Amino acid sequence: MTARGHSPSSYGLEHHGITDPGDLYWNLPPAELYEHALRSGSGRLAADGAIVCTTGAHTGRSPSDKYLVDEPATHDAIWWGPVNKGISEAQFDSLHRRVVKYYRGRPLYIRDMYAGADPATQLPIRVVTETAWHNLFATQLFIRPAAGTTAHHTPRFTILNAPGCKADPKEDGTRSETFVIIHFTRRLVLIGGTAYAGEIKKSIFTIMNYLLPKAGVLSMHCSANIGAEGDVALFFGLSGTGKTTLSADPQRRLIGDDEHGWGDHGVFNIEGGCYAKCIKLSREYEPQIYGAIRFGTVLENVVLDEHTREIDFASDKITENTRAAYPLEFIDNAVIPSVGGHPRNVVFLTCDAFGILPPIARLTPEQAMYHFLAGYTAKVAGTEAGVTEPKATFSTCFGAPFLPLPPETYATMLGERLARHKAQCWLVNTGWSGGGVGVGQRMNLRHTRALVKAALTGALGNVVYAPDAVFGVAVPRSCPDVPVEILSPRSTWPDPAAYDAKARELAALFLENVRGSAQMPRNVAACAPRV
Repeated sequence: MTARGHSPSSYGLEHHGITDPGDLYWNLPPAELYEHALRSGSGRLAADGAIVCTTGAHTGRSPSDKYLVDEPATHDAIWWGPVNKGISEAQFDSLHRRVVKYYRGRPLYIRDMYAGADPATQLPIRVVTETAWHNLFATQLFIRPAAGTTAHHTPRFTILNAPGCKADPKEDGTRSETFVIIHFTRRLVLIGGTAYAGEIKKSIFTIMNYLLPKAGVLSMHCSANIGAEGDVALFFGLSGTGKTTLSADPQRRLIGDDEHGWGDHGVFNIEGGCYAKCIKLSREYEPQIYGAIRFGTVLENVVLDEHTREIDFASDKITENTRAAYPLEFIDNAVIPSVGGHPRNVVFLTCDAFGILPPIARLTPEQAMYHFLAGYTAKVAGTEAGVTEPKATFSTCFGAPFLPLPPETYATMLGERLARHKAQCWLVNTGWSGGGVGVGQRMNLRHTRALVKAALTGALGNVVYAPDAVFGVAVPRSCPDVPVEILSPRSTWPDPAAYDAKARELAALFLENVRGSAQMPRNVAACAPRV
């Protein structure tokens, strides 16, 4: 074993149970990681300088293969159920031994970094990988220490990432050969059987969702930006709703695109980079993200032209979930360090594939809590196996897969902060208008940007509003730079009776979701749609 690289920590891998590995590569800069990835054949160079990698059978997260260790110190705190499935300490120990054995004699890449831009709650982390490109992914996604400062880095949580190490379901008690396991007390994460790099990112987010609320900080699955007057805006939403796209606004500075904390002094980014969905990415509609695709960026599962090495962003040949990972500073107007004040506006994004929800609506505090706990969006046919028509999806707090604590924990903290700082909440539909998928059209991005701009700048403060007949939210009758006719969704449908029927259907899905979800205070539950 030879230690190579830059400023290896005195806190060695033996603390993680790793013995007899091959050569160790500590904190290599991106250029060296490129060289390793290209030499090994695990990455290819795109024409613009980005490195392109594929993730094999797993082109997205594997939520059914994620487990939390069920042990006495944390058992009573965890929100157990379909999202957080338990695994025993004995099973964890068995899989840990399996990973350690797998690592023997193999070269390993070690990256020491931080999660959380707020020094008061910043978490020292370590990511150990078997491939250079996964290490580069971690390098770009988390907060990088200053050069030469990692000699005494002592991680509070460590990820052991071993895509080639597979579980034995009969022996290990897992559902499949894939496993993502978090042990909060041992401060260790095991990832095996999947090369999808997003598992690294979301494991740290799950950990921060456990630690931050216990420190009095609300952790949030949202993007954030800040205007010229210091006004901060948050954008909550599930994948595909536009969090990254709408927060990357040339007129505002980006704090972060996906994960944030809201503490006593304001908001801060949990990460040091962005993980943008890049299917159909274009310079015209998403210039900042498009400009971030360059040397140092890790692209997952995009299609390259075999001769020119140009990227075909329109192709979903491998998956629709193509991704780009790049450091925050690749966005020209990013805020570094990525912190801001208390939000003035909070936006809930939904991609309503049924074409029922208005393009924008103003929410009362109670309505805000209702839609936060509902976390509605819709999956579109073709984006997931077995989905042949639009399918309503409810993910409480807009991030259920990453919440180890009960949803009420996060909802209560959000409600308190909204009231204390008098933030205005908005519901924005980035989905369909004039009918559902196959009948209507996707919301025009220019119109959505204009609606969001009007909300954030106060241009919607004095316009006339009308309540939505089913959902009760306040819909503006006018908005600068937006055609009046699209603001009322019912009027965009060629058959109003068909709209009414579909609206009743969607409302019933909301009500059914509430019956099986988190407990709501009576005044919040009263904001449910009317069937």
